[in-house]
Amino acid sequence: MKILVTGGAGYIGSHTCVALLEAGHEVIVADNLSNSKIEALDKIKQITNKEVVFYQVDVTNESEVESIFNNHKIDGVIHFAGYKAVGESVEKPISYYYNNVVSTLVLSNACLKYGVQRFVFSSSATVYGDNKVPFVETMDLLPTTNPYGETKAMSERILTDIVKANPSFSVALLRYFNPVGAHKSGLIGEAPNGIPNNLMPYVTQVAKGKLDKLRVFGNDYPTPDGTGVRDYIHVVDLAEGHVAALNDLTTGVKVFNLGTGKGTSVLELIHAFEKANEIKVPYEIVDRRAGDIASFYADTQKAEKELGWKAKLDVIDMCKDAWHFERNQ
Repeated sequence: MKILVTGGAGYIGSHTCVALLEAGHEVIVADNLSNSKIEALDKIKQITNKEVVFYQVDVTNESEVESIFNNHKIDGVIHFAGYKAVGESVEKPISYYYNNVVSTLVLSNACLKYGVQRFVFSSSATVYGDNKVPFVETMDLLPTTNPYGETKAMSERILTDIVKANPSFSVALLRYFNPVGAHKSGLIGEAPNGIPNNLMPYVTQVAKGKLDKLRVFGNDYPTPDGTGVRDYIHVVDLAEGHVAALNDLTTGVKVFNLGTGKGTSVLELIHAFEKANEIKVPYEIVDRRAGDIASFYADTQKAEKELGWKAKLDVIDMCKDAWHFERNQ
């Protein structure tokens, strides 16, 4: 199949491009490079020995998106392009609502116009809000803890309504948890522009000496060590989950959690990184971050049963691969 990957030069997008190419698909990447680097596309070629077609476009721009659909017979879309920082979404809600929701509208409209029937949406565990863990796909959505989560929930509702009105359109809503790690080659990984918003690249940059110390946001949560608990999933496992979901799509809307089913606290992750790589990571405890919740991790039974997909790599693998990538930078 010929697959359009929006945000394909980004962290999860680039790993999914590799997984798609290795599975025999053709890949077209649309990315405005606002939080990614064009060099990632060269690295994808180094890993797979295959080319991707690249368009530097913003997928909120209807005419630019239309030109891609005009130029190619696209079989499916995997939509990653979006702003993704919980804290920043609290500070910049307009930017988040516009970018994340409008991009979904523009892409789904183009799919309907050009007869593209497969749409895989990059959603998030944040749509569960403060539900009781583990999160199960049948739970009501409670994303009101931050605008980022709300944009994902809104996009899910939009896509669900589109399928109701257009039964030949099929959508996979992938609610994934906290992607970390990097490709074994060390060529692609999480390399955000500016100060990282996510934990692992912050850890690796502190370990390398680029940053002084890690800030741990809060140690008074109702968790075993007081720090936030998350379900960290290796980005390579996550990428393979997208390919499995794409191949599974036939009709209707399917919702899947992509996680490991295991919660790991911030301090546990720091200590795992130190153990895996034999390096100290200085950190300090600071106030809680706006929009964060205490604990979330996935119930993964549905993806295992229906997609035949299960995360294979553990936290030590994630820490080793993330550090290998960082040292190559």
